[in-house]
Amino acid sequence: MTDPLRSPLSHTPNIANALNAMSARWGWFAVLGLVLLILGIVAAIHVLSATVVSVLFVGALMLAGGISQLIQAWRVKNWAGFLFWSCSGLLYCAAGALAIYNPLAGAAILTLLLGASLIGSGALRLWVWFKNRAQSGWQWIALSGVITVAAGVLIAAGWPQNSLWILGFLLALDLLVQGFTLLLLGLALRARR
Repeated sequence: MTDPLRSPLSHTPNIANALNAMSARWGWFAVLGLVLLILGIVAAIHVLSATVVSVLFVGALMLAGGISQLIQAWRVKNWAGFLFWSCSGLLYCAAGALAIYNPLAGAAILTLLLGASLIGSGALRLWVWFKNRAQSGWQWIALSGVITVAAGVLIAAGWPQNSLWILGFLLALDLLVQGFTLLLLGLALRARR
């Protein structure tokens, strides 16, 4: 008979056992890290191409999502939300088709949305800090909010000229950071063996 007060997590192996199991496969982490580093370097060298590929990928996902929403809308056309689902699906399809047809216009729109979302996210963090400013430790939320708002303002201020490179730059940066992290993790797991 099992103890109902016992956590289901108590059956999982501890962290040391998990690290030992992972260290047997350290090479996979290192190889994946190297591949991501190489892809990040290629994206950094060809920033415009990386931007276009990013926009095409997002456009294809939006088009697939829009078609899925239209199929769902027509499957449940007797529901009250039929018109909402149809309009949403049509908007997604139109945005995806625009991004695929004209990736540079899509990049401009996505860059503007990125700047706006960073400003909004940073402002929300500042509001959360303001509401909790009397408590200690919340100044880090304020710093995060200021940095996020500043990044959003910089992106929005450079729009539309920066839309040709900002998405590709962010993709390259993300690939480089992930690759470096996985490579270091693989080497640390190797040293653990």
